[in-house]
Amino acid sequence: MASENSPLLAYRLLEEEGVAFPANGAGGPGGESARKLSTFLGVVVPTVLSMFSIVVFLRIGFVVGHAGLLQTLAMLLVAYFILALTVLSVCAIATNGAVRGGGAYFMISRTLGPEVGGSIGLMFYLANVCGCAVSLLGLVEAILDVFGADATRPSGLPVLPQGYGWSLLYGSLLLGLVGGVCTLGAGLYARASFLTFLLVSGSLASVLVSFVAVGPRVIHLTPRPGPNGSSLPPQVGHFTGFNSSTLKANLGAGYAKDYTTGAMMNFASVFAVLFNGCTGIMAGANMSGELKDPSRAIPLGTIVAVAYTFFIYILLFFLSSFTCDRILLQEDYGFFRDISLWPPLVLIGIYATSLSASMSSLIGASRILHALAQDDLFGMILAPAKVVSRGGNPWGAVLYSWGLVQLVLLAGKLNTLAAVVTVFYLVAYAAVDLSCLSLEWASAPNFRPTFNLFSWHTCLLGVASCLLMMFLISPGAAGGSLLLMGLLSALLTARGGPSSWGYVSQALLFHQVRKYLLRLDVRKDHVKFWRPQLLLLVGNPRGALPLLRLANQLKKGGLYVLGHVTLGDLDCLPSDPVQPQYGAWLSLVDRAQVKAFVDLTLSPSVRQGAQHLLRISGLGGMKPNTLVLGFYDDAVPQDHFLTDPAFSEPADSTQEGGSPDLSTLFPPPRAPGSPRALNPQDYVATVADALKMNKNVVLARACGALPPERLSRGSGGTSQLHHVDVWPLNLLRPRGGPGYMDVCGLFLLQMATILGMVPAWHSARLRIFLCLGPHEAPGAAEGRLRALLSQLRIRAKVQEVVWGDGAGSREPEEEEEGDFVNSRWGDSEAEALACSANALVRAQQGRGRGGPGGPEGGDDEEGPTTALTFLYLPRPPADPARYPRYLALLEILSRDLGPTLLIHGVTPVTCTDL
Repeated sequence: MASENSPLLAYRLLEEEGVAFPANGAGGPGGESARKLSTFLGVVVPTVLSMFSIVVFLRIGFVVGHAGLLQTLAMLLVAYFILALTVLSVCAIATNGAVRGGGAYFMISRTLGPEVGGSIGLMFYLANVCGCAVSLLGLVEAILDVFGADATRPSGLPVLPQGYGWSLLYGSLLLGLVGGVCTLGAGLYARASFLTFLLVSGSLASVLVSFVAVGPRVIHLTPRPGPNGSSLPPQVGHFTGFNSSTLKANLGAGYAKDYTTGAMMNFASVFAVLFNGCTGIMAGANMSGELKDPSRAIPLGTIVAVAYTFFIYILLFFLSSFTCDRILLQEDYGFFRDISLWPPLVLIGIYATSLSASMSSLIGASRILHALAQDDLFGMILAPAKVVSRGGNPWGAVLYSWGLVQLVLLAGKLNTLAAVVTVFYLVAYAAVDLSCLSLEWASAPNFRPTFNLFSWHTCLLGVASCLLMMFLISPGAAGGSLLLMGLLSALLTARGGPSSWGYVSQALLFHQVRKYLLRLDVRKDHVKFWRPQLLLLVGNPRGALPLLRLANQLKKGGLYVLGHVTLGDLDCLPSDPVQPQYGAWLSLVDRAQVKAFVDLTLSPSVRQGAQHLLRISGLGGMKPNTLVLGFYDDAVPQDHFLTDPAFSEPADSTQEGGSPDLSTLFPPPRAPGSPRALNPQDYVATVADALKMNKNVVLARACGALPPERLSRGSGGTSQLHHVDVWPLNLLRPRGGPGYMDVCGLFLLQMATILGMVPAWHSARLRIFLCLGPHEAPGAAEGRLRALLSQLRIRAKVQEVVWGDGAGSREPEEEEEGDFVNSRWGDSEAEALACSANALVRAQQGRGRGGPGGPEGGDDEEGPTTALTFLYLPRPPADPARYPRYLALLEILSRDLGPTLLIHGVTPVTCTDL
């Protein structure tokens, strides 16, 4: 439900008042005032020019000559199939809400979160940087092919010196020209792109006409250097005009060495060059911050540009295969000039499209970098990219990108960079498809794109196709790119990112959890798969921190809920006081490093609040089956926040806004003698209520005395052994003989065994005490218990102790369990029984060599102390008037025993079957 502070509502109010909505995060560099470009100028023109780039003029012959027409068409169909799938995803995301500056990065980061979005956004930025360098290198190659000192073409003008250093110089000068245009802003770039578009269209039109108008001719090719520095014999190529024999010869593949690199070509390397020429589909999306209506312009303009370029590529491939022999195609990548009616027009087209593609890549890279810097994901390293001019142009990001392109130019060869650029683009395309797939699978109500020509099938196929082609093109580059993405994601995760963007992972988790919760049928529960699902009621976590961690160890992968009751009546309050508290409790869970949910309620009394939580906490088959309470005594609460390292250390400030200071969110512990929120009568009544609701009950006493290593998440120390003592019978009403091990006793054994499975308790030894009557022979009951333990796969030491003298022998057989504090039992007799039981337990705690009747006595050279004691919790009496007396007897029974858990189980939890 939208609140009064909803950003959508705020946006609408500002819009109605005529106030421009401020761009934040990855917004446009200049806000709404910078949004001036139309669909044609802002999307169609840059996308067409980027998808043509240098390939349309200088690599048509390369692709057809090596791969043949059939494989070329297959490559083109595969490339455009992948692009079409990605375009569908881009259209869906772009029409689902306002798209700000950053294009694909904005779409990915606002869907997959800052960690994945930031890493892929940086890789997409690097892809644009490398793409700019590829276009410039192609332009240098085209210029030197005509004006280079080594040019041997009859129409050439050999005036420019050649060599690696000269090529680098020419590329740097051209980069300066491109960077200057981009630095002056998107408006100048759009006008320059439109002029370039007209020049390229005219040049392509002349090429298409030349294929038809020019007759057959022989073309003398430039001599190639031989293996020993000598020149190979000159070759000639043939332009045959439309000839079926030429077409037949060009149908199949004929892979050979690339004369520019000397590398042997194959399907993957040729596809990399072709696909690199088609990877400009994001050029329009990258300009999202400058578009008037990006949600409409990006889908429409991108689809028009993709369809137009696909048609032109198909036409050029067919015409080249019909009219040019393979030698001409493989040995002269610039053969368009040789067959043109007016060769200078082809040169103009080559230079124009190369310049335009480099400008498109550089300005797109700068916008992505500016968006990354605005989101502050990488800290100070990208701070210069935040600088903008008065008109809103991010010239700082342009200069930053210019410097990186200059470094990439050092590679020097066009085809050398093609595979790396293609892989980086494919990673970004796969991320866009994954973003759309995640939104579709999450089934979020707010995912309502106006573009409907997509489904999760197209998104999934797009992801799979991109990943497959990455490894087919260059397994090394694909593996390296995924490794780089993983490292960047890990870095961003460690730094922490904005949490206000919304994570689609949370929507996916919600969708899956809901689905599986519906399948978790409580009618199919079986005792074999029982696990504790705890509800721990906490008044003030400052004094309950050890118990909070001990309960986390007892849950054994089950549900764990921290419950808190705020006293009050909603009718008398202006707003719900519970909702603002959730943040503090969730921070408590994070700092304590426990796997727990938080459930808070408002109630006039703690008892009623506990009933609410017991009934409504959890969902479906995941509901609490055990209530955990701290013991009600007169001990002074301790402030564990002051001594626990997780709470005494400063909060981690790397997360957005920093972690809250919990010392200010929870009140100090209750002072001695101050009134309590719960009286003894209601405390025992809460226990009775839980048992009536068929919930198990655990009362924890003196858990603050547990050593910290026993409550840690790692393995406990083994230098000093400890015992975990279990008394699986009611010491206030002992029953000897074979029938004494009831459901509650088995529940105690199960909980103690679960605790022993925790790494911090592996070194503790489990001891089970078997009480014998004064006239009962030892051995028989122990044998039955050992047989039971063997069936239950519980490893423990069994110790027999004599119990039943004095008050214990006066057992009213006919009275119901728990009714031991009735008129037939005096206060002094009941207290004497509790004191006697307490003395018995304390006596066994100090015996590490076993009790008098312990068959394993004398095994230990030393006497390990008892770390934790499990006691049988009797049922509260039926008469509420006896609750205070019942609580007093429990206090005597557990007095000075150290950390103690008094447990009453009502559900079967053990099974001897498979």
